[in-house]
Amino acid sequence: MSKLIGAALPNIPWQDCPPGCREPVWRYSGNPIIQRDAIPTSNSIFNSAVAPFRGGFAGIFRCDSRAVEMNIHAGFSEDGLRWRISPQAIRFQGGGEAARYEYRYDPRVCRLEGRYYITWCNGYHGPTIGLGYTEDFQAFHQLENTFLPYNRNGVLFPRKIGGRYAMLSRPSDGGHTPFGDIFYSESPDLTYWGRHRFVMGTVPGNASAWQSLKVGPGPVPIETDLGWLLLYHGVINTCNGFVYRVGGALLDRDEPWKVLARSRFYLLGPQEPYECVGDVPNVTFPCAALTDAGTGRIAIYYGCADTVTGLAFTTVDRLVNYIQENNLLF
Repeated sequence: MSKLIGAALPNIPWQDCPPGCREPVWRYSGNPIIQRDAIPTSNSIFNSAVAPFRGGFAGIFRCDSRAVEMNIHAGFSEDGLRWRISPQAIRFQGGGEAARYEYRYDPRVCRLEGRYYITWCNGYHGPTIGLGYTEDFQAFHQLENTFLPYNRNGVLFPRKIGGRYAMLSRPSDGGHTPFGDIFYSESPDLTYWGRHRFVMGTVPGNASAWQSLKVGPGPVPIETDLGWLLLYHGVINTCNGFVYRVGGALLDRDEPWKVLARSRFYLLGPQEPYECVGDVPNVTFPCAALTDAGTGRIAIYYGCADTVTGLAFTTVDRLVNYIQENNLLF
């Protein structure tokens, strides 16, 4: 038995597992929950992040416009299923030189020390990790970019580790990166980052080919009594192009660069039409997870074919057991 560390969330979006389902996670029957044209100018809305907020939910959404401009927008929901997304992109206060940007995409939201911190892929002479915060999802404040270009998929931990802030990221290059490993970094003040540690990389050969090209962190790591539960994306290069699937790993609570278990089999992959057909076919890309410590329930928000947003469900026991039983490390 494993236990979630954190707060109860009685109103977590939820749908019971279908009878006879043996998969580690199952999809919401009403997917996709956010269509590509949910705001007037959007071409697609995907790879977005949500968090509990004032009895309901708030989120930061990647909205690519019909000009295919990549930017991030705020949104609200009472139930985590039906969303009202602002048609206007977020305008950050402050930031100085860091406020200059070419694009913003793939946000994450982390509740940390009374604020909602936002990380995203920020275009500043190439992709790097932008960082900002809000207290009400109305006013947004930008801090310094965390790393030099090139980097993607910056994900904060929801508490300090060893007295320092902590982040996972995936160093990259200036293009559609054909490689990628996950690294851990620390900061005393959310400005200066160092003590970089390798966490895990791709799996060569045929042992777990779905994650043979690149891997990158997904939602904010989920703390359990057995370690940090990490959902991540794994990519394979096929004759039909890149295919993105969702994987799971368990990291040490005190030294999260140490991997305790990592599933050989993927947790979720593109198989439904809305995951296979879109601007970028064959993509399931996790960016957010809600958890209810009272029941052990987990709701996973993920991008589908770089076009729409889907929702899937699991429990901490089901997920941790699946990762441990199919541990690639042994």
